[in-house]
Amino acid sequence: MAQTAELACTYACLLLQDDELAITADSIQAVLDAANVTVEPFYPGLFAKFLQTTDINSLLSNIGTGGGGGGGAAAPAAAGGAAPAAEAKKEEKKKEESEEEDDDMGFGLFD
Repeated sequence: MAQTAELACTYACLLLQDDELAITADSIQAVLDAANVTVEPFYPGLFAKFLQTTDINSLLSNIGTGGGGGGGAAAPAAAGGAAPAAEAKKEEKKKEESEEEDDDMGFGLFD
């Protein structure tokens, strides 16, 4: 039930934001009532209070910008002539990867 209530309040807030209406506990509750959705009474107030200090547009525009985990440290370079050989292998590998990415499968995501 809690997950359903959270989703319902989230959708209500998105709907209000899309219509450029004020996001208050009363407006969230009005949307939920119109949709015939029952939630615990504290949910609309909780969402409204959070969104008083947070801009929904900034939340939506930063969806995919999470800080990823750091990669492992690079291995120390081998002494002597092994370093140029390793760089050459990396360049070849990058070329192969870029060629694979360019392969057209007959359809595009945004066609």
